[in-house]
Amino acid sequence: MADDRAAHISSTSRDASLTAEIGIDENTPLLVTGRDVSETTTAYESSVTADTSGDETQVGDAAEDDKPLPMTQILFLCAARLIEPIAFFSIFPYVNKMCRENGSLEEADAGFYSGLIESLFSLTQMLVMVFWGKAADRLGRKPVLVFSMAGVTVATSLFGMATTIWEMIVFRCLAGVFAGTILIIRTMISEHSTVKTQARAFSLFGFTGNLGILFGPLIGGVLAEPTTQYPGIFRGILFFDKYPYALPSFAVGAIGLVITLVCAIYIEETLPSKIAARRGSEETGISPPPPAKATMSTWELIKAPGVALVLYTSQHIALLAFAYTAVAPVFWYTSIALGGLGLSPLQISLFMGLNGLSQAVWLLLVFPPLQSRIGTNGVLRVCAIAYPAFLAIPPLLNILLRGGFTLTFWISAPILMALGCGVAMSFTAIQLALNDVAPTPQVLVSRRMPDYDELRRRRERKVNAGVD
Repeated sequence: MADDRAAHISSTSRDASLTAEIGIDENTPLLVTGRDVSETTTAYESSVTADTSGDETQVGDAAEDDKPLPMTQILFLCAARLIEPIAFFSIFPYVNKMCRENGSLEEADAGFYSGLIESLFSLTQMLVMVFWGKAADRLGRKPVLVFSMAGVTVATSLFGMATTIWEMIVFRCLAGVFAGTILIIRTMISEHSTVKTQARAFSLFGFTGNLGILFGPLIGGVLAEPTTQYPGIFRGILFFDKYPYALPSFAVGAIGLVITLVCAIYIEETLPSKIAARRGSEETGISPPPPAKATMSTWELIKAPGVALVLYTSQHIALLAFAYTAVAPVFWYTSIALGGLGLSPLQISLFMGLNGLSQAVWLLLVFPPLQSRIGTNGVLRVCAIAYPAFLAIPPLLNILLRGGFTLTFWISAPILMALGCGVAMSFTAIQLALNDVAPTPQVLVSRRMPDYDELRRRRERKVNAGVD
């Protein structure tokens, strides 16, 4: 009992000294200082193994923190990150017109079906996300990621050949079912990085997501209806007369296919149990038994400090963001007389491309210094204040067009939209908050907890081997 109490006191003092040494306070940026879940896990692992490894444990943990970022692997994962936003946003410039043509709908009715089809991707994705997390824990990160990317690629390629509303719904739902890439990629980046390198890794992760938002609509708007937009090249090609929206879908599919093949060949597995099994097999020729699975129940996870509030805030931000994402293309397509802007598919793609570019600029140039100055909570508060003004921009632009101020509209619209896209910083801020309150990095992909008994046994074997 006395030994256990002494070990507990020693562990507590080490954690306190670690916090004091790093200098964490409420205004400290989460990623820059390493105030995240991986640090908590490292401290806990150190306390678990303190009795058996002594100073060697501290040296090992320090060496682990100094591990360089595997930039090649991070870049491959960032490339994989491109597939989902490109597939999601590529249909937005033309989906309203496609719904009207496939369903023989009136202009006023097209908004309902286009909004439904746009949202079904996110709805089905939400329903299967937990499944993808569990599959990645059981089968490995890499095979599940590659399978997910392949599914999104095929479903998006087929969407452009849909000739009825129901076919559009089926292909969109199918793409959402396979859209588990963001969950797995985020976890793999976390497993590749350390406290010192994760800031750079997650900055690239967020930036490539915005690149997908930029290029997806551009592909859809530029390549839709090729026989009409580029008659000198595609005139007389009956296939594109019958399927005017197949070309952008095929282009997205080709991008997805190339990235999927590259990732299947070059991406490395990061699931700790798979890595340990492979190393054990290489050293002894015998595969070690799988470690015991310690899990948290959903209720236990929600009751963890700060988790419930951050989850609610995350869902609130997602509701605002995806509501705008679904409504904006409908608003831009609808005629001025019915309250919209009356834009063409190409103009819609340019507006959405501007959104993606603006978000990338806000994320790279504004978010880091702003978070350093006012903290993650401060960024969330600023975005909450700005959201009502951002959502008021489209109706104000319609008022300009109704009044005949066309030149004023084309001058002010890009400026207002670029400034309003600053609210997208809330997505990155809430991701940092999720990382901060998660009990362990593992629960970011599923509810599985790390097997600390197995960690202790491995460290003991390593120490004994050194003694012998």
